[in-house]
Amino acid sequence: MSQIVPDDAGARLADICEEAGRLILPLWKSGLKVHTKSDESPVTEADRQAELLILRRLAEAFPDVHVVSEEHASEYGAPEAVGDPFFLVDPIDGTKAFVRGDPNFTVNIGLVSGKRPIAGAVMAPVTGETWFTRGGRAFKRIWGGPESEVRARTWPQGQAVALVSHTMKPETVEKYAAEYGFDHPQAMDSSIKFCRLAEGAADIYPRHGPTMEWDIAAGQAVLEAAGGRMETHGGGPFVYGKVADGFRNGWFIARGAAD
Repeated sequence: MSQIVPDDAGARLADICEEAGRLILPLWKSGLKVHTKSDESPVTEADRQAELLILRRLAEAFPDVHVVSEEHASEYGAPEAVGDPFFLVDPIDGTKAFVRGDPNFTVNIGLVSGKRPIAGAVMAPVTGETWFTRGGRAFKRIWGGPESEVRARTWPQGQAVALVSHTMKPETVEKYAAEYGFDHPQAMDSSIKFCRLAEGAADIYPRHGPTMEWDIAAGQAVLEAAGGRMETHGGGPFVYGKVADGFRNGWFIARGAAD
């Protein structure tokens, strides 16, 4: 493993994410035409250009590592096998937010080995924030500037913040609040939710609905490096490389640090 992927892989992925972010940002709110993919989800030229850039940079930096990327999988079908390790790429996570003009969209690159995310970077082009892993820890920087370590927090009694989808109905939020015991729901798009957990700004992200592996691998890597946790809805480990399911995920719960 160490001969293929260096220990600073997460930091190198952060550089690639920031380069993609610089490409994407001028295209935000620029009136790009929105196309509809076969699964009825939107895609824009920003998604496609960012993915091509990321794939090119990964091939240069990690030529022996397989890559599974969202737009390529959407157009040509998900691969039927992957190597170990392999990358999961989402050039714009939160394309709907991007199209709406909302700021909460990200660039995600996660590295998976042994069915677990072991390194990753998440970049928010609008704010310039990048969260990434290095040496088993999680860090944050803004547009390549000074970095600082981030840590997930333990559950704050009476002040627990849950991150939920913008489209979640109020009655569903109330149901989740009763099930998980949080106090303050906050609507947010994309994998930024994992990063807010990682930096101690929130406490739980329950996801009772489908996602794809490239949506969350990088975020999980950052969260766990920051001391947070992620598990299936039933409490088991969350695994990757689900080729038989087309890389589709089941329900999960992401949390801050254990007490």
